[in-house]
Amino acid sequence: MFRSFVPAAALVLVLGGGLAARQPAAVDTSTIGPRVGSVAPAWSGIDQFGKSHTLQSALGPKGAMLVFFRSADW
Repeated sequence: MFRSFVPAAALVLVLGGGLAARQPAAVDTSTIGPRVGSVAPAWSGIDQFGKSHTLQSALGPKGAMLVFFRSADW
């Protein structure tokens, strides 16, 4: 059993090293997502307490600012 494990472990190390050396493709972030100053589409949704929200209910006297936050713990 030990003899078959050693080559498999070596193969994992070789393949893993090859994958880690690759650089991800560059992404031009100016071409994706909404543009600054663009109008958000009308939306509605329900929060975790069951209360309904819309774009109109979120707007203040100067409009609204949308912030997208990606959390690593979700």
